[in-house]
Amino acid sequence: MNSIRLRAPIVQEWLAEHEPDVMVVQETKCEDSKFPLADFEEIGYHCTIHGQKGFNGVAIISREPLQRVSLGLGDPLFPEDCRVIIGEVDGVAIINTYVPNGTQVGSDKWDYKLRWLERFRTMIAERFRPSDPVIWMGDINIAPTPDDVYNSAKVYGKVGHHPDEFSRLDAIMDWGWSDCFRRFTQGPGHYTYFDYVITTSVQRNQGWRIDHIYASEGLAGACTACQIDLEPRRMDKPSDHTVVWAEFDR
Repeated sequence: MNSIRLRAPIVQEWLAEHEPDVMVVQETKCEDSKFPLADFEEIGYHCTIHGQKGFNGVAIISREPLQRVSLGLGDPLFPEDCRVIIGEVDGVAIINTYVPNGTQVGSDKWDYKLRWLERFRTMIAERFRPSDPVIWMGDINIAPTPDDVYNSAKVYGKVGHHPDEFSRLDAIMDWGWSDCFRRFTQGPGHYTYFDYVITTSVQRNQGWRIDHIYASEGLAGACTACQIDLEPRRMDKPSDHTVVWAEFDR
């Protein structure tokens, strides 16, 4: 959301129009005490939050209160930088992640991103089985194939579209995840992130597909639809990311 306090009206409008059971948001940039809980409670949603001042932050907004909530990777070697929140809704585990960006290839933050992805893979294997009904979603900060970025040849090898990221994501996917969007839509031209720096990026469709919804083997067959909604990105003062949604019939 690139600041939930600034963009709460956009989120509320989408919730009111589409009435999802669950919405996950990333980059809330908000301490828990300042999260606009009342704005969502007024329209019938519960918020489970994990935030910090000015950076990162994740939240799960749901019709029913979350069960079995946990925060972070559960590893003292990794700082609790408000990037992971997990909860259960109607027997389905919901994993919301804001994967580190990496900033610059070869930097300390780049190394942290790669190690973070490796640790996330370990956490998944420790806590879940592929046959469990699990959804993993959020800002993954990786466009994994040439079709997932507007100009792969231009940005290949840079942050977000680098083979070192591909290999880490492949290792996570091998656990048993299915990319819900690609179950229904193939080919280039479908993006979720449009850089503010390119002021006409939405009009020119110069984007990246870095926001993903993945379903475990135990849930993938129940996914009946998954699409990208560009309207929130076209609104006044939008986030640089837009909404990805999926439906499950179970």
